[in-house]
Amino acid sequence: MKVHDLKPAEGSRTRRKRVGRGIAGKGGKTAGRGTKGQKARSKVPVGFEGGQLPLQQRLPKLRGFTNPFRVEYQAINLDTIAESGLSEITPESLLDKGLVSKGALVKILGRGELSGAVTVKAHAFSKSAEAAITAAGGTVETLPLPFKVRPAAQGNQHMNR
Repeated sequence: MKVHDLKPAEGSRTRRKRVGRGIAGKGGKTAGRGTKGQKARSKVPVGFEGGQLPLQQRLPKLRGFTNPFRVEYQAINLDTIAESGLSEITPESLLDKGLVSKGALVKILGRGELSGAVTVKAHAFSKSAEAAITAAGGTVETLPLPFKVRPAAQGNQHMNR
């Protein structure tokens, strides 16, 4: 086969329909628009409902509420602490192990069990985690949050409405 023998597949290339080119043509006179009426005479915008307020405008714009003062913690469970093998758990030691991201607020949750005594320093604890750590002979130290009142999230558009 040579380049000059190449042809597109049968029926894959068809000419576009040219309507409104006189009564002799297939799409002549009314050009497939029927007779009379707004849709026959001019362009009608998508979503136009004859002057009635369109559905898109009738629906409410904003739903719900985003709390700009939400405090996000990175959760670490007791089983993860047990696997780490460390005797003192701090956000820095967890960062070194790659368990939390830089600057994250750490919350310890109670899934799993501890075998030995561990000193845990974190920003928040669940009640079950605190009970499990103290029951295993460990100590719990709550770190202060890096802010007194949670600052509003930057760029939150909901606040100005």
